[in-house]
Amino acid sequence: MTSSRKIRHEFVEFIPAQREEGVLYISIPFATCVHNCFCGCGTKVVTPLSPVGWQLGFDGETVSLSPSVGNWSFACRSHYIIRRDIAVGAGDMTEAEIASGRARDRSARGIHYDGAPRPVAPARPVIEPVPAPKARGFWAWLTGLWIGVEKGPR
Repeated sequence: MTSSRKIRHEFVEFIPAQREEGVLYISIPFATCVHNCFCGCGTKVVTPLSPVGWQLGFDGETVSLSPSVGNWSFACRSHYIIRRDIAVGAGDMTEAEIASGRARDRSARGIHYDGAPRPVAPARPVIEPVPAPKARGFWAWLTGLWIGVEKGPR
């Protein structure tokens, strides 16, 4: 999703089995919001509300949901922000940015629920750079030729 789209919000107790396109369903008793992906792919998106997750703002007329909704596990990989009943495309993120955001979210949940950050495993293995071989002088090269260690064109 790269543009903006006007949406409608609806406060409900239970999320309907058949969801309308372009509607953000909000269940206060269950502290959750559900909608079909605003990119138009129709995938069900669930955003549970919590102090360390998504938070809902209601100004009496419109709703806002923060932080952004990043559907990275969906085929569409849509990413948008919902502000004042408008879903605004927020662009793609790199795998490293996604992993960093997920790690930050896990840590915040750990602090909130356990009182301490949860251990965060690196998203990718850390690869140390291989140092460049040291420059060899003429005599070292010549000695290598003599003892048969030096390989390469002669």
